[in-house]
Amino acid sequence: MNSSQLLGSQTAKNGFLNEDDIVAKFNNWQIDNDVRTWLTIMQYDFNEIEYVKAMKIINSKTDVQAQITVKLKEAIDAQNIQVKLVSNLKGFNQIDKRWINKYIELWNIPESISYILKRFTGDIKPTIKNPRDKRRMFANEFTEDEQRHLIDWLENHKSLIVADILKGRGQLAAEWMLVAQKLKNNSRWILVAMNFCMNHYSQGPIEITKRGTIKIGKITMQRKGGDGGRITANMLQFKINPAELFEYA
Repeated sequence: MNSSQLLGSQTAKNGFLNEDDIVAKFNNWQIDNDVRTWLTIMQYDFNEIEYVKAMKIINSKTDVQAQITVKLKEAIDAQNIQVKLVSNLKGFNQIDKRWINKYIELWNIPESISYILKRFTGDIKPTIKNPRDKRRMFANEFTEDEQRHLIDWLENHKSLIVADILKGRGQLAAEWMLVAQKLKNNSRWILVAMNFCMNHYSQGPIEITKRGTIKIGKITMQRKGGDGGRITANMLQFKINPAELFEYA
């Protein structure tokens, strides 16, 4: 493992059930071996730490914030951690979900692109004859010019999109991703610096799949669907497979 990459992994004796478990582990930092390793990955000298206090964060890219007091340092460090709990090898996990209008505000999406995306999610009904789904259009049902226009726009904004849907913005932007996986009786975790994570998931082309979804590198962009037919099915969502990060373990 290359320590300069700021990541680390380990087999865990016990699985983590939720973010509360992560908070509890940090708050028992003096006796928890996992936390000792996490703090080392975050480049702390364990002998110089005076106190660690963790809390759960709601409605943010950060799920757990660990506040760390270091000897001879006036300020308290705050490490923002995004937690992904998976129970299989290919556990796709939603990383962002919003209405198209919210993304228009966030990324200054032009009208020509928003018109494509709203038909993709069903905010606007299909504009072709005999669509595969009367509620919306699949990406490969758009004209070739529309598909190319969408792909070009996504390519030009790829870095911004990946950063916003994975890391977020502001004081609660996530700096780390902690993936905890439990398979039958075995558990393991991997802690990855978010910049490393963004680089991993952005690798690969932007393309429209045969199923009519959109891939931004290793990120799937799709209509949310489900929700028993409620209007929230028309939201746009982005998904990743957090277990992919174990490739670096």
